[in-house]
Amino acid sequence: MLAEPLRRLDESEWVDAVVVVAPPEWEEPAILLAEEIGASKVSACVTGGETRSSSVRAGVAEVPVDATVILVHDAARPLLPAALLPRLLEALDDGFDGAVPTLPVSDTVKRVREGVVDETLVRDGLVSVQTPQAFVAQALRAALDHDAEGTDCASLVEANGGRIKAVEGDERLLKVTTPADLERVAAWLAASPGSGV
Repeated sequence: MLAEPLRRLDESEWVDAVVVVAPPEWEEPAILLAEEIGASKVSACVTGGETRSSSVRAGVAEVPVDATVILVHDAARPLLPAALLPRLLEALDDGFDGAVPTLPVSDTVKRVREGVVDETLVRDGLVSVQTPQAFVAQALRAALDHDAEGTDCASLVEANGGRIKAVEGDERLLKVTTPADLERVAAWLAASPGSGV
């Protein structure tokens, strides 16, 4: 799960350095894995925090102060298509503070309270959001200066007044949360080895 996105980030011409944020006691195995696969852009490995936001803060603290753009990605989404990073970075060139890959929501979405349907949401305009997410470094650092928590980094930048661009995502950026998800990712990899899928 970590090796595949690390390899893809290391091979990308758009990435200068990678900071790995690992769970406690997984720092050394993460560094050894990076060495084993030849991921030479890994510049640091730090211990994650209790929450997603605190883990991102720990990682961003290791990013050089002169970095202009910071990408935040989850190892749970191992298949990082090469064409996605330019789409994200172009949005930052257009004056946005951040950019996120999105997919349209195809299912009907309902709000449920205590097991009872409370509301059916209008699907138009709803998207699911993926990673990696790209940010102007200053905008992300400013958003992380607050102790706010969010389910993604874009929500923190939004809450701090930042403008976020939605760009076309990719169904292969599946978040692996079940054994079936892992089987699907493995099948995609087997079907197109070395293709940068």
